Amino acid sequence: MPIATVDPATGQTLETYDPMGEEEIERRLAVADAAFRAHRTTTFAERALRMRRAADLLSEDVRDIARVMTTEMGKPVRQARAEAEKCAKAMRWYAEHAEELLADEEPAERDVKDSGAAWVLVRYRPLGPVLAVMPWNFPLWQVIRFAAPALMAGNVGLLKHASNVPRTALYLEDLFRNAGFAEGCFQTLLIGSGAVERVLRDPRVRAATLTGSEPAGRAVASVTGDEIKKTVLELGGSDPFIVMPSADVERAAEVAVTARVQNNGQSCIAAKRFIVHTDVFDAFAQRFTAGMRALKSGDPLDEDTDIGPLSTEKGRADLEALVEDAVAGGATVLCGGERPEGPGWFYPPTVLADVTPRMRIHHEEAFGPVATLYRAADLNEAVTIANDSPFGLSSNVWTHNGVELDRFVRDLDAGGVYINGMTASHPAFPFGGVKRSGYGRELSGHGIREFCNITTVWHGA
Repeated sequence: MPIATVDPATGQTLETYDPMGEEEIERRLAVADAAFRAHRTTTFAERALRMRRAADLLSEDVRDIARVMTTEMGKPVRQARAEAEKCAKAMRWYAEHAEELLADEEPAERDVKDSGAAWVLVRYRPLGPVLAVMPWNFPLWQVIRFAAPALMAGNVGLLKHASNVPRTALYLEDLFRNAGFAEGCFQTLLIGSGAVERVLRDPRVRAATLTGSEPAGRAVASVTGDEIKKTVLELGGSDPFIVMPSADVERAAEVAVTARVQNNGQSCIAAKRFIVHTDVFDAFAQRFTAGMRALKSGDPLDEDTDIGPLSTEKGRADLEALVEDAVAGGATVLCGGERPEGPGWFYPPTVLADVTPRMRIHHEEAFGPVATLYRAADLNEAVTIANDSPFGLSSNVWTHNGVELDRFVRDLDAGGVYINGMTASHPAFPFGGVKRSGYGRELSGHGIREFCNITTVWHGA
């Protein structure tokens, strides 16, 4: 895939970039190594000052960088602005809390005495240069939720961004440099996927984080496993959205529309499988389908647009193939399901009912505005359907029954359970999944400690 900005609303190539050669990659790795040795000795106060400055610069640039994101990957510009503002919030959160999150810990006095020590502490020290392999769907947020904690912990970052968002990737490097972080603290590598292994195997790179597809995660994990390097993976998701009879069905259906089509439906944490108790199935399906049908598709730079184009032509083709397979297997199309005419890689909001395990869409992630509806006879069947997926990123449950709530929290295979609301990440809460959705956590104290050397310091009596 060429490194290029291609407007998905028109299919027009706006700018192409030459990938970095071996000499430039080597230069940047050397710069990162040198930058780390200096950056790791800075104080939390110094890092926080620069991180807050970066947040302020981003806030000033919100409208411009939002248009860049929309032009590169197609999300409605209103959502792009919200993404940029969320990033600035996360940067300020880590600037404020990093020092306390990484404060030295003192074990219990009885355990210190039992060990024969005068004192013991646990200290969090940075690892070194971390390679981030990031996707296009949230081209700012996915990077910032790694970069802010990594830089505040004293690490330095190397970004291999998706090849279709090079302008956003280069903006991020400029952002941290302009905020006062030293040269090499955060660098963008304009390289193709074929060059990633070479960077991962370099001994100066100490760890890696990847957000993306399952195949990409397997490839990175294979190399880092061979090199015995720490990795955090956030991969695909096919999140369930469960509605029980005690729920506010009208509100659930309203939120379900947003939960499915956020970011044009191209979100790992978007609700994709809607599992509804039979007693309220018809009422939910009617409201949900009407809400999906009412969405406005069009130019993502138009403030009134709800749904923009998919990011790539291949992405649309893959989504179409899932829908066609389901229809051929007996699924019922309640709305959408057909590619519109005209330029750009648009696909309409689509709802499929009568989905069965024989269909690909039952087990594969639909990365676009396509929802599947399931009817559940009771709580046990709802849990069974929800867990019948190779993924386990997050989940959404709508109920006001305490017994049901306890069962869902206990039994759902997911990294998050969101009750009477939709999944949304926040810098204070850990984020990540289980099963083929990956491992490790981002955000919160858990996220900032992922790339730290957790060091025991023992002092004899």
